[in-house]
Amino acid sequence: MSMGKPENYVESYLYSRVRASGGLCLKFMSSISGVPDRIVILAGRTVFVETKALGKKPRKLQLVRFNEMRVAGADVRVIDSRELVEELISELLASSSGSSTLRAVA
Repeated sequence: MSMGKPENYVESYLYSRVRASGGLCLKFMSSISGVPDRIVILAGRTVFVETKALGKKPRKLQLVRFNEMRVAGADVRVIDSRELVEELISELLASSSGSSTLRAVA
């Protein structure tokens, strides 16, 4: 029996908080196993997020995929609590202070 909240609780909280902060939280469905659950786009930054139940760790294949993505330049996070969701949002919003991320699209 898990001592923490189920993974979908963390994932739902991530979704609602990112949306409330003006960002996108997209479900990432890949044909490749081991990739993160969500793509978060907020304040001009893109982060791949794997949500887990509190205290749960990524599987070996996930760790391999996350490392491949990081080597290629991706920002990949593993989040297992509401507190980590709040830290991520605060970090992303703080990184955009004082700079405009809006660009015209032709």
